[in-house]
Amino acid sequence: MRKILFILIVLVATSSYATERWGIFELEFKGQKVDNPFTEVWLTAEFKYKNRTYQVDGFYDGNQTYKVRFMPEFEGKWTYTIQSNIASAHEKMGSFTCTPPKEKNHGPVSVRDTFHFKYADGVPFYPVGTTAYAWVHQNNELIEETLETLKASTFNKLRMTVMPKYYGRYVSNEPPFYPYEGSIEGGWERNRFNVDFFQHLEKQVGELRKLNVEADVILFHPYDKWGFSKGSIEENLLYLKYLVARLGAYRNVWWNMANEYDLMNKPDSEWEMYFKQLLKCDPYGHLKSIHNGKGWYNHSLPWITHLSVQTPYLEKTQAWRETYNKPVINDEFVYEGNIPFDWGNLTAEETVNRFWILYCRGGYASHGETYVHPENILWWSKGGKLYGESPRRIAFLHQIMKEAPEQGLVPLHTVWNKETYLHKGDEYYLYYYGNSQQASAVLKLSEDKKYAVEVIDAWQMTLKKLEKEYSGTVEIALPQKPYMAIRAKAL
Repeated sequence: MRKILFILIVLVATSSYATERWGIFELEFKGQKVDNPFTEVWLTAEFKYKNRTYQVDGFYDGNQTYKVRFMPEFEGKWTYTIQSNIASAHEKMGSFTCTPPKEKNHGPVSVRDTFHFKYADGVPFYPVGTTAYAWVHQNNELIEETLETLKASTFNKLRMTVMPKYYGRYVSNEPPFYPYEGSIEGGWERNRFNVDFFQHLEKQVGELRKLNVEADVILFHPYDKWGFSKGSIEENLLYLKYLVARLGAYRNVWWNMANEYDLMNKPDSEWEMYFKQLLKCDPYGHLKSIHNGKGWYNHSLPWITHLSVQTPYLEKTQAWRETYNKPVINDEFVYEGNIPFDWGNLTAEETVNRFWILYCRGGYASHGETYVHPENILWWSKGGKLYGESPRRIAFLHQIMKEAPEQGLVPLHTVWNKETYLHKGDEYYLYYYGNSQQASAVLKLSEDKKYAVEVIDAWQMTLKKLEKEYSGTVEIALPQKPYMAIRAKAL
């Protein structure tokens, strides 16, 4: 084993060697210069808490510096041991204390009750996603504007790419940093990462964490003019290992293997290798999905935690729930906007309508916005500002979601009258009537209970509680316009 001289420096979140639960504990190593620190130097750390053991990879962070990051999931004393081809670091040992989480730190998100999500501390998480694929590849001013927009919104999940994106006039700018050393003209050194880029990327993931926004990190995508989508299997596995070592300790990370994976023309066996690399390198079990174009991935495979789908055919949501027994997020059902492409000119009304339909079918949804802009700054690609009418109405629906029972909700759909609703036994009902204009709705409530009934206007964001109490089969007057809903709760 080649011996490399190193000095060990321990950096932790506070001077008292303490890190909050689901925070980041970090070790730093300084060493001598080598030809390729990304491939010649290896180090791992084994973290132990009682009978639990976690193995994490270290990574090169530039300037002859190597780091190990770890997210402790339990409060109390943790110990660690370093394994490395660094002579002075090999079998180094230490410890730190994991303290209670700070306010608003609920931990990473995972699946709950088969079809839904929760934070690690048990608080339910209702995903309300949005899309700004290339926001981290813009200038600092636009990035700050994006963060301010998110801060003022209800969106709690952001779909974003690691690699820069090219899509004609709507996103064609050169990014401030490239992910690899090299150049377009001279070629990219796929075994040498651009540390400046990855420091920039993780900084923005950290900013999202401060806002309690989940970073739905898209690992591969086909919209590329630089050649980053053309890596070999060996190169891509190295990239995944490096990225997970850097970002895995961030509690707000989700892994989305690819955007429109089927357009990249890779066999399923190759995607399987990449998923297994995630499983190997990520000890925390972050959520994992893969997004389709026109094809369809086998979502029953064990590494898929939830469905991330693209389709305007919302009626399939329940079938997918029942087929795969996993949460379904329609991450792309077409975007609100006015550009001359059918994937980006949905009305705000229809955007809100689809959110309601998906929720009442037992799924979740992601938003995107593509309004024509004089500088081609579309939220869907570059972030910036939101101009559409759907976000605040989606926030209204988000509040309705959070007020529903946390467990036991079942989606039902009656084909003949287009009625879509959720219910929990005979205790709770949420009916949604879509773009119909019916003057009344018939509810079949339990005759043995009394119910408080509210008429909801999803577009106007109003909720009117009716004065009477209701039981059995009742007919409720509606204002004969679209986007109406009724909520009935047993008293």
